[in-house]
Amino acid sequence: MTMGAPPETDVQFSALMEKISRERGFGCASYKEKCLRRRIAVRMRATAVHTYESYASILDRDDKEYDLLLDALTINVTKLFRNWDAFERVARNVIPAIWQGQNERIRVWSAGCASGEEPYSLAILFHRHALMVRETRRLNRVGIVATDIDRGSLTAAARGAYQLQAFADTPDEIRRAYFSPDYPAEVVPEVKALVRFERRDLLREAPPETGLQLILCRNVIIYFDRATQEALFERFHAALAPGGFLVLGKVETLLGAIRTRFAAVDARERIFRKL
Repeated sequence: MTMGAPPETDVQFSALMEKISRERGFGCASYKEKCLRRRIAVRMRATAVHTYESYASILDRDDKEYDLLLDALTINVTKLFRNWDAFERVARNVIPAIWQGQNERIRVWSAGCASGEEPYSLAILFHRHALMVRETRRLNRVGIVATDIDRGSLTAAARGAYQLQAFADTPDEIRRAYFSPDYPAEVVPEVKALVRFERRDLLREAPPETGLQLILCRNVIIYFDRATQEALFERFHAALAPGGFLVLGKVETLLGAIRTRFAAVDARERIFRKL
């Protein structure tokens, strides 16, 4: 029960969570309750209702509102090269190690990719490294699978065109080299070719591949409860090849026994390597 909330409010909230999970397959039970309540409250204010029961009635008759709710519940706030320091460390410490490996294919997973900013940022890092070492012909072995549960975000991601605010953390030379000049600025074809988008439920479905050299899951894990976080870390570890890298968000870290099976490459930027 939530501190200070009337018992009937908690009953209504639980019923709404069960309804959403049952009807739309969204794993409410794995998310932090405080986060869910806050985001549902936004939609309740938008529809001018004051109880969870009333809001559930709106969902029964308005599919568009259901879609708006699911969009609010999924975490879609991102930017290209969000937290540049982390991407700079990936470019310096992760990409070269992966590139120099003897892997016939370089397998990468961007988990919870939202509208595509993260996987495109990563693809640009691979392209820049290939240019630096004069091995652009080897880019065809790079495959970045980017997944998200939100169909609308994936549609936008496949389009790969971004407004000015998405470039707040992007160095000017990258903006000029890898995107069309006008807004919305579209990512160049040679970068798009490195990324494949697909819908996948991070909580309920297996990773898209195994033997991965790199997994990025940044600013997603924090919204889940601890048990779910630990289960996801186990899944990530199993999906990585020996020596594979895991990159988390700035305020996220490994929890539980899994910590002994990763080494910190850069603890500050949350970059880890599978032991």
